[in-house]
Amino acid sequence: VQLVESGGGSVQAGGSLNLSCVFTGLTENWSCMGWFRQAPQHEREGVATIFTGTGATYYVDSVKDRFTISQDDAKKTLYLQMTNLRPEDTGVYYCAARYGGCNFRTSDYNYWGRGTQVTVS
Repeated sequence: VQLVESGGGSVQAGGSLNLSCVFTGLTENWSCMGWFRQAPQHEREGVATIFTGTGATYYVDSVKDRFTISQDDAKKTLYLQMTNLRPEDTGVYYCAARYGGCNFRTSDYNYWGRGTQVTVS
Protein backbone atom coordinates (compact mmCIF):
# COMPACT_ATOMS: atom_id res chain seq x y z
CA VAL A 1 0.00 0.00 0.00
CA GLN A 2 1.29 3.43 -0.91
CA LEU A 3 -0.16 6.80 0.02
CA VAL A 4 1.06 10.09 -1.44
CA GLU A 5 -0.29 13.42 -0.22
CA SER A 6 -0.29 16.76 -2.01
CA GLY A 7 -1.96 20.13 -1.80
CA GLY A 8 -0.47 21.65 1.31
CA GLY A 9 0.67 25.25 1.48
CA SER A 10 0.48 28.54 3.34
CA VAL A 11 -2.74 30.52 3.71
CA GLN A 12 -4.10 33.29 5.84
CA ALA A 13 -6.70 32.62 8.49
CA GLY A 14 -10.12 32.23 6.93
CA GLY A 15 -8.67 30.79 3.75
CA SER A 16 -9.09 27.38 2.15
CA LEU A 17 -6.91 24.49 1.01
CA ASN A 18 -7.66 21.18 -0.66
CA LEU A 19 -5.51 18.17 0.14
CA SER A 20 -5.29 15.03 -1.98
CA CYS A 21 -3.95 11.57 -1.27
CA VAL A 22 -3.41 9.08 -4.07
CA PHE A 23 -3.51 5.51 -2.78
CA THR A 24 -2.47 2.27 -4.42
CA GLY A 25 -2.55 -1.34 -3.32
CA LEU A 26 -5.48 -0.90 -0.96
CA THR A 27 -8.49 -3.19 -1.06
CA GLU A 28 -10.90 -0.42 -0.44
CA ASN A 29 -14.10 -2.36 0.15
CA TRP A 30 -13.69 -2.68 3.87
CA SER A 31 -11.11 -0.20 4.92
CA CYS A 32 -10.91 3.12 6.65
CA MET A 33 -8.97 6.03 5.27
CA GLY A 34 -8.27 9.20 7.13
CA TRP A 35 -6.45 12.43 7.57
CA PHE A 36 -4.31 13.06 10.61
CA ARG A 37 -2.19 16.06 11.51
CA GLN A 38 0.74 16.84 13.73
CA ALA A 39 1.60 20.29 14.97
CA PRO A 40 5.08 21.10 16.28
CA GLN A 41 5.62 19.62 19.74
CA HIS A 42 2.22 17.94 19.65
CA GLU A 43 1.15 14.37 19.17
CA ARG A 44 -0.36 13.29 15.89
CA GLU A 45 -4.14 13.55 16.00
CA GLY A 46 -7.01 12.39 13.86
CA VAL A 47 -8.89 14.97 11.82
CA ALA A 48 -11.34 13.11 9.60
CA THR A 49 -11.94 9.54 8.48
CA ILE A 50 -14.10 7.78 5.92
CA PHE A 51 -15.15 4.14 5.81
CA THR A 52 -14.72 3.14 2.20
CA GLY A 53 -17.43 0.48 2.27
CA THR A 54 -20.29 2.84 3.15
CA GLY A 55 -18.89 6.32 2.75
CA ALA A 56 -19.60 7.10 6.40
CA THR A 57 -17.51 10.01 7.60
CA TYR A 58 -16.23 11.05 10.99
CA TYR A 59 -14.70 14.33 12.13
CA VAL A 60 -12.96 15.59 15.20
CA ASP A 61 -15.06 18.32 16.82
CA SER A 62 -12.62 21.13 16.05
CA VAL A 63 -13.02 20.72 12.28
CA LYS A 64 -16.72 19.89 11.97
CA ASP A 65 -18.52 22.16 9.52
CA ARG A 66 -15.17 23.40 8.17
CA PHE A 67 -13.49 20.29 6.72
CA THR A 68 -14.93 17.71 4.32
CA ILE A 69 -13.40 14.31 3.63
CA SER A 70 -14.28 12.43 0.46
CA GLN A 71 -12.95 9.73 -1.82
CA ASP A 72 -12.94 8.98 -5.52
CA ASP A 73 -12.59 5.25 -6.04
CA ALA A 74 -12.04 5.58 -9.77
CA LYS A 75 -9.13 7.97 -9.25
CA LYS A 76 -8.02 6.15 -6.11
CA THR A 77 -7.79 9.48 -4.37
CA LEU A 78 -8.76 10.68 -0.93
CA TYR A 79 -9.54 14.37 -0.45
CA LEU A 80 -9.74 16.82 2.41
CA GLN A 81 -11.39 20.14 1.68
CA MET A 82 -10.49 22.65 4.36
CA THR A 83 -12.29 25.97 4.71
CA ASN A 84 -12.25 28.79 7.24
CA LEU A 85 -8.77 27.72 8.28
CA ARG A 86 -7.42 28.80 11.64
CA PRO A 87 -3.84 29.14 12.90
CA GLU A 88 -4.41 26.11 15.13
CA ASP A 89 -4.95 24.03 11.98
CA THR A 90 -1.25 24.41 11.21
CA GLY A 91 0.68 21.16 11.00
CA VAL A 92 1.83 18.33 8.81
CA TYR A 93 -1.18 16.51 7.41
CA TYR A 94 -0.92 12.79 6.84
CA CYS A 95 -3.07 10.41 4.89
CA ALA A 96 -3.50 7.03 6.56
CA ALA A 97 -5.32 3.75 6.01
CA ARG A 98 -6.25 0.61 7.88
CA TYR A 99 -8.29 -2.49 7.20
CA GLY A 100 -11.35 -2.42 9.40
CA GLY A 101 -13.52 0.21 11.02
CA CYS A 102 -12.74 3.85 11.56
CA ASN A 103 -11.36 5.50 14.67
CA PHE A 104 -8.86 8.23 15.49
CA ARG A 105 -6.22 6.05 17.15
CA THR A 106 -3.02 6.58 15.20
CA SER A 107 -1.62 3.28 16.42
CA ASP A 108 -4.41 1.40 14.62
CA TYR A 109 -3.41 2.67 11.19
CA ASN A 110 -0.96 0.50 9.30
CA TYR A 111 -0.26 2.65 6.27
CA TRP A 112 0.89 6.26 6.18
CA GLY A 113 1.93 8.83 3.66
CA ARG A 114 4.87 11.14 4.19
CA GLY A 115 2.72 14.17 4.91
CA THR A 116 2.14 17.63 3.49
CA GLN A 117 2.67 20.88 5.37
CA VAL A 118 -0.23 23.22 6.05
CA THR A 119 0.55 26.63 7.54
CA VAL A 120 -2.17 29.09 8.56
CA SER A 121 -1.14 32.55 9.68
